Order: sequence, then structure tokens, then C-alpha cells
Amino acid sequence: MPKQTEMTARASWLLILAASAILMITMGARLTTGLFMSPINTSTGLGIASISFALAVGQFMWGAAQPVFGAIADMFGSVKVIIVGALMLAAGLALTPFVSSQWGLMLTMGFLSAAGAGAGSFSILIGATAQRLPAERRAFAAGFINAGGSFGQFVFAPLMQAIISSAGWIAAMLTMAAATLLTIPLAWPLRRSAGLVKTPGAAAPKPVQAPGMGLGKQINIALRDRSYLCLHAGFFTCGFHIAFLVTHLPGEVALCSLPVGVSATALALIGLFNIAGSLTAGALSTRYRMKSLLALMYASRAVIITLFLLAPKTALTFYIFAGALGFTWLATVPPTAGLVGKLFGLRYLSTLFGLTLLSHQVGAFFGAWLGGLAFVRFGDYTWMWYADIVLAIGAALINLPIREAHVVRPSAAAAAVRA
Repeated sequence: MPKQTEMTARASWLLILAASAILMITMGARLTTGLFMSPINTSTGLGIASISFALAVGQFMWGAAQPVFGAIADMFGSVKVIIVGALMLAAGLALTPFVSSQWGLMLTMGFLSAAGAGAGSFSILIGATAQRLPAERRAFAAGFINAGGSFGQFVFAPLMQAIISSAGWIAAMLTMAAATLLTIPLAWPLRRSAGLVKTPGAAAPKPVQAPGMGLGKQINIALRDRSYLCLHAGFFTCGFHIAFLVTHLPGEVALCSLPVGVSATALALIGLFNIAGSLTAGALSTRYRMKSLLALMYASRAVIITLFLLAPKTALTFYIFAGALGFTWLATVPPTAGLVGKLFGLRYLSTLFGLTLLSHQVGAFFGAWLGGLAFVRFGDYTWMWYADIVLAIGAALINLPIREAHVVRPSAAAAAVRA
């Protein structure tokens, strides 16, 4: 019996670590694109607004690809999806140095690499693991996998900046393209035949949807659910914040006459602190209402951005801002995915969570694009920071009406049984 339990623990850790490593690579590639904006502009002369629009299209495509690839993964398995995505991501990155027009950038960074990264992202990876883990492990797994994406940002941001500074942006882009192919062997533990050994007496996950319910009907039910729509609205704001910062934080640093290394270090710090934030969010999601955690994280962003605007713009200010904001950066993912699973079950989690990520990336499209327009129109990003604050307050409020029962903790449940 203990040996079987040990095998189950080992298999679950292998599954979680593989998914986390895949996300580390795909998110590391995605969340460092802002470092390439100035070099691409210098090389092509396209202008910040044009490059911002191409990257904004990529933000939207990353979100749009996830429910599509999520549905394919739900039907045919996640491994095939991850392999196709790795090839698309690598091709998009490798071709980028050979294009010099906005349409070319939209094809490589806006479509190929973005859609490929979407095939190896949250909805597919969290969906694949949640269906094979016991209920008490899912929130932790989501937080751990999410932390992998943050670790990718922590590793890739300074690495790409170092290569850009020493060998040029083309060498950095090709290096990143080669690195993304590592996701192909990492996908092997996620195959359906690699089932976890079940612990005797462990109850199997019970899906919320009725037996035989098709994907279309489940989506129709979800889109009429107020709580699900509130999650979409809050996640829109999260996408707006993240895309604006990963795309335009280097520009904000340049406006403050600080060295380019400050932006790479700040992006790395965001990733580092979000490792702690993601793990904390995953752990707290098993003890507290996930909607309350989301509301708290969005409200804290409004406070953090306000304090950043009031502070003198030094390198230390950027580092403190990056650390504070990084704690909530993608820590919204575990409770959001957890709420989707609680509301609708696990059968179509990859698709339904993928749809919330689509809303996230609609917000990301506007965050990246409007940031470029604001810079061209006003010469700085002041109005974008104000928009960030307003949206953060709105996201905090809109998560409060979500339908979620109180969390029953193990000790409380045991006491209730004894009573």
C-alpha cells in the first residue's frame, strides 16, 4: 500500500513538473517580447505604434488560440497540441528577423509564435493535469504550473537582454526559437496513457455537467452564467495590465533616462516575485474563497500603481514596483482556473478556461496597442497608468458577486461529521 501511494506521488510530481517546465519556456518566450521592440524599430524603421499593433495582434491571437487548442486537447489529447504549438512558436520566432514590414511582423509574432505559445499555455496544461489529479491537489498544481511561467520570465528576460547587448537581437531571437523546441520532449508525461496510479479508496472526480453533455451545450450554459461572465471581465483587466507592461515597460524606463538593463531586471523581478505569488495563490485557494483572493489582488494593483506614479523614477523604484506588482502578476490564474472548475467541472476545463483567457487577451490587445498609441499621441504613458488604476478597481468590484460557496476546511468538516 505505501509503495502504491509513493508511485502515485511520484507520477503526480512528474506530471506537474513537466507542465511547469513547458509553461516556463512558452511564457518566457512571450513575456520578453518588449525587449525586442526598440531593436526591431531601429532595424526596420517601422515605428513604435506599428510594432505595438503587431504585438497586440499577438496578444489577442495567444488568447484566441487557447480555447481552440483546448477543445482539440479535450478531444484528442494535449501532447499533439503541444508538439504542433512548439513547431509554430519556433517557426514564428525564427522567421521574425527576416521580415521588415508590419504585415510580416503580424504573421510571425502576431500569428505563428503567439498561436504556438497558446498551444502550450495555461488552459491546455492546467486542464491536462487537473483531470488526472485528486481534487485536493488541483489548486496547488495550478499554482505550481503557473509559477513555472513566472520562472520562465525570470530566466529569459536577463538572458535575452544579455544576448541582445552582446550578439544582437537576431541572435537572441534565434536562441529563443531553438529553446522552445524543448517543449516537445517535455510533453511526454502528459500523454493520456501515462495515467496516475490511484490511491485505494480515493474518490474519482465528479463532473458537474450532466452525462453525455456536449461541448457546445456546456459552452452555451457557461456563457449564460453571471459568475463566469464576471470572471471574464476581471481577467480582461489582468490581460490589459500584463500586456501593457511587458510591451512598454522598456519604453517607460527609457523615458526616465535609465539604462536598458533596468527594464530587463524589472521584468525578471516580476517573474521571480510571481513564483511566490502563484504558489501562495494556489495554497490560499484551498483555504479561502477564490473570488475574494481575486478581488484582493486586483485592488492591490490599483494601490501599487498609484504609489509608483507618486514615487521618484529611479532604478530602485522600478525594482520595488516590479516586485510588488509581480506578486499578483499571474497569480490570478490559479483561482480563476479553480473557479471555472468549481462552476462547471473538469470535462471541458481546457476549453472553458481557454475562453476566459481569450477575454484576458482581448484586454492584452488593448493594453499593448493603446500603449503605443498613447506614446505617439502624448509622448509618455501617463494616461495608460490612469487606465490601469481604474480597471483594477473595477476588476476588484466585479469579482465580488461571483457565486462561490464557503470553503469547508478539513478540520471543520471532521468536526461536523463528529457532531
